[in-house]
Amino acid sequence: MTGTTHPTRPTVATTEDRAPSPQGGGAPDDGPDEEAVVSLGWGRVLFSHSFESAERIAETLLAERDGERDIAIYVRDPHLVLAAAPESLFLDPSHTYRLDLSAYRPGGEVQHGFTVRPMRSKRDAQEINRLYSACGMVQAPIERFMANLESDRIVHLVAEDRTTGAALGTVTGLDHLLCFNEPEHGASLWSLAVDPHGQLPGVGEALIRALAEHFQARERRFLDLSVMHDNEPAIALYEKLGFERIPLFSVKCRNSFNEPLYTAPEPRDRLKQDAEVIIREARRRGIAVEIEDSESGLFQLTFGGRAICCDESLSDFTSALAERRCEDRQLSRRLFIRAGLPVPEQIEAGDPDEERAFLERNGRIIAKPARRSSHAPVMVDIANLDALEHAVAEIGAQSPRVLLEEMLPGDHLRVLVIENRVIAGALRRPAEIVGNGRASVRQLVEVQSRRRAAATGGESRIPWDEETRGCILAAGYSLDGVPGDGEILRVRRTPNLRFGGTIHDVTAMMHHQLVDAATTASRMLGAPVVGIDFMVDNPTEPDFALIGADPRPSLAHHQPQPAAARFVDMLFPQTTRRGGR
Repeated sequence: MTGTTHPTRPTVATTEDRAPSPQGGGAPDDGPDEEAVVSLGWGRVLFSHSFESAERIAETLLAERDGERDIAIYVRDPHLVLAAAPESLFLDPSHTYRLDLSAYRPGGEVQHGFTVRPMRSKRDAQEINRLYSACGMVQAPIERFMANLESDRIVHLVAEDRTTGAALGTVTGLDHLLCFNEPEHGASLWSLAVDPHGQLPGVGEALIRALAEHFQARERRFLDLSVMHDNEPAIALYEKLGFERIPLFSVKCRNSFNEPLYTAPEPRDRLKQDAEVIIREARRRGIAVEIEDSESGLFQLTFGGRAICCDESLSDFTSALAERRCEDRQLSRRLFIRAGLPVPEQIEAGDPDEERAFLERNGRIIAKPARRSSHAPVMVDIANLDALEHAVAEIGAQSPRVLLEEMLPGDHLRVLVIENRVIAGALRRPAEIVGNGRASVRQLVEVQSRRRAAATGGESRIPWDEETRGCILAAGYSLDGVPGDGEILRVRRTPNLRFGGTIHDVTAMMHHQLVDAATTASRMLGAPVVGIDFMVDNPTEPDFALIGADPRPSLAHHQPQPAAARFVDMLFPQTTRRGGR
């Protein structure tokens, strides 16, 4: 279940107001407290069956706080609630599902690579908010999470990577008996979020099972949840675990965040994910959107007599010269050198003797087309003459100029700069799989590929091509081999997000010299929106080299940072709404 917002009214019983009940029950079975409301930070949950009238449900919903998302659940007569405020409320297009905890049986499967445990610290709360943001959900104040640590009514669980300690997913549960003396002794599931860039399978299922078993141990009778009607993968998982649909409904307030739920989408062809996040942000601000050409992805934004054409993050604001400076890898490299920024050694292919000497001097090198927009591949980790000749020939078949570049150790860091201001930084890593001691390499690759496709709207998959098979063979495995539990196997050489690569936000931890270098590079290029590419050992340290610039950087990949919002701020500053939704 998901939520929204509202302030507490004196006549409404909330979890903040009530004295603690004993763990596991003990509250009198004298019926629910009047007008029970639970605040979860991102909004309030109204238990409609505790309200005396539809009018009171509507009145309480209308007290929603700005920036939150309230929800009234268990509404038996939604038409009466909507009739009380038809211009301000809407029927949530979600289904309600229930798990009978008396019939539920634990799955019994061992979790591989992660542990599910209760939230226990401020850092956990920050990680939960990071997951909410990455999944497009409203965040909750940290102090609300910390207050919940003192209560048995609200349960926050975290799935933690055993190796890195990173949070992979989270779920929240409400104990209805402890919250408001519900006679049915039920519980509900809220805010299930799994890191869209996570690589370990089964995180969502493990969180659901852990919550169900937690409430089963408390002798609660059922676990309810609300799920969007078109979320087919989630519904399939819930039904697999034994949840069954029940005829109860939810009502929410009309607000900017909920707008996609109660307004029909404009009739248009679906564009790529990067265009969609910009269009979504523009529509939220009342900016008109017109698709100029769906095949090419061109769309126009119009507000107050101003019209701007965009191709994802490339807009009318980016001049042809700025685009040329970024696209021509040799030109951008010369500009970086002129600005005093470190770059890797590079030569243009064409003289076999020079190529051989360059390979011998550097040991391992990269071959790439001289222009970013070329469809020729970038080939990495070239370590012998045969591989060098193959790379030059393959790239040269599609690009008139081929560059050879020193291969630097470390990770690929993409820094997004808008109007000479760093908005986000993220490490890009090649596609990897994590063994569990049971599944084959083939199965693990297919699962990870499906996961990346789901997280990117189908734009990222791990292809079964020569590079993928070569990486697997180089690691000593066949496609039917079974990696050990927790063993990490890299199945691509380059951190190409289109081919299953993952991106990891490091905005808050970037060293100030990286930030300064990114803004200096953007000024040299003259691009209002640009992705500056670095090689770094650690983003918290000042050692780096610049390896390129992208005049049309992805905005969708920089969640949880407000990349699309800052882009629209640039285009239409009169619509700027800094400080969140």
